[in-house]
Amino acid sequence: MDAGAAGAVRFRLAQDLPGDRGDLALAEEEEAQEVGERTALGPLEVDVRGARRDAFDSVVALSRARALAYDANADESRYLLDPQRRDQYARAFLAKSQELYGIKGATLSTYDAGLATTWKAYESDPRDPRFTGEFRRELDNITFPGERAAAERTVQTYAVYQRDDRRIRALLAAGKEQQAVEFCMGWEPGTSNADFGAWTAALDKVTGINKAHFTDSVREGRSSVADLLPWTGGLLLTAFFLTALGLRPRLAEFR
Repeated sequence: MDAGAAGAVRFRLAQDLPGDRGDLALAEEEEAQEVGERTALGPLEVDVRGARRDAFDSVVALSRARALAYDANADESRYLLDPQRRDQYARAFLAKSQELYGIKGATLSTYDAGLATTWKAYESDPRDPRFTGEFRRELDNITFPGERAAAERTVQTYAVYQRDDRRIRALLAAGKEQQAVEFCMGWEPGTSNADFGAWTAALDKVTGINKAHFTDSVREGRSSVADLLPWTGGLLLTAFFLTALGLRPRLAEFR
């Protein structure tokens, strides 16, 4: 073999063989990092998912439901006190009711029957899709112990409040304005305000369940981040070592 051929062989060996060893080391580094990240970040991923999807999404739906509840209750009171705009406030009340518990094509005169029918279907099969709204969002996102019973209690107390509303309108239509006012504004058991209070208390209970788990998930996530710090340092040292190991044969080529 002449000098030129020998030099070419040496160049090829220097180019390929050490490079193969370097590439292998770099591949091992990447694999070690990936395994380390999966192992270390796994609990954090679970905590973040629990905080966002399982708890926070329900808190958003229930908080919106609470705001709609107070707006609808105000529309009911305005309907009672402002005869000139009763049609406007009746439409507003129905619109907010549909956002809370949506029933396709329902009017105020058919809403109660539609609620009873769709709720009965839900009780037979919780996946039954006949109603929509914020209550549906919460019932489709049940995760925690006691949450389903609390969420269902919220709908049941809401149904009572809705029936109270129809009684107020019927009293007004019958010319019994004083009785309508007393029933709407009173706080005695069985009056509209008392039933509204029971409904919002039920809302607060199921919201509290989700808020508590959200807080716990965030706390656990922070703890997981703190636990990751030693892992992170170890991974950085491993990456540094394997990178140096992979580059060493390359550097030898230039000696």
